Amino acid sequence: MTRKLTLTGVFTALNVVLSMFIIIPLGPIRAAPIQHLINVISVVFTGPWGIVQAFLSSTIRILLGTGSPFAYPGSMVGALLGWLLYRRFGKLSSAAAGEVIGTGIFGSIATLPLIMVLGLELEFFYVLAPAFLVSSLIGALISWVLLGQLEKKGVLDRFNNERRP
Repeated sequence: MTRKLTLTGVFTALNVVLSMFIIIPLGPIRAAPIQHLINVISVVFTGPWGIVQAFLSSTIRILLGTGSPFAYPGSMVGALLGWLLYRRFGKLSSAAAGEVIGTGIFGSIATLPLIMVLGLELEFFYVLAPAFLVSSLIGALISWVLLGQLEKKGVLDRFNNERRP
């Protein structure tokens, strides 16, 4: 438990700092492929704590002005589906696919009420959905490659099978 909490804090910090440098501004959206990269890595290493990481990272990024309220549905739904698919199938590709489907499809659909509350035109959704899809695809692919290398070197197995005192 302590290890997962610690990793959640580390992943949150990495996400916030790296997302300051790699942002794709699209009107009121600030697409952040780093968010998706960290989400996938986080759910693989911490399980459902990856969803907490997504929430904390989104909140801090909004407070710092490097994120928008659209980060909540995009990142949290992506992390949730990434964790569920990884837990079910145990494959890195499942975690990455869950992030892309969760963010790019379900997360973008979940922004519709927010679009209406903010008084934006509904056509804005047609900009937002592709941005979410592209951003999550970039981040998920990079994380899949990085995690694949860790898996190949046996790091993931050692991490998951390490005995805790």
